[in-house]
Amino acid sequence: QVQLVESGGGLVQPGGSLRLSCAASGSIFSINAMGWYRQAPGKQRELVASITSGGSTNYADSVKGRFTISEDNAKNTMYLQMNSLKPEDTAVYYCVDVITTNRGYEYPYWGQGTQVTVSS
Repeated sequence: QVQLVESGGGLVQPGGSLRLSCAASGSIFSINAMGWYRQAPGKQRELVASITSGGSTNYADSVKGRFTISEDNAKNTMYLQMNSLKPEDTAVYYCVDVITTNRGYEYPYWGQGTQVTVSS
């Protein structure tokens, strides 16, 4: 069994910052890739940022230069540092880890989602 627990969402004013965390636990052999998605009301879920086990990162054009994805392998934890937040960043943010379990199965596991609201 694998669990992902997110934290760090909340209400912030435009121009402010937040840091999201996603901690994985359970029957983990390796974490092969990680990412953050978001879904705003009435819109499709979209990829915000991703990072591979080798450290390669990818960002949506809308967040480049403002968001930074990182990981702490020792803690099986991923972060999303969000700076210069805009009202259009308002969404539920979900983390996803592609994990190989101790039984050898590779599967994407999702966090429960955390609300980020950018408003004055």
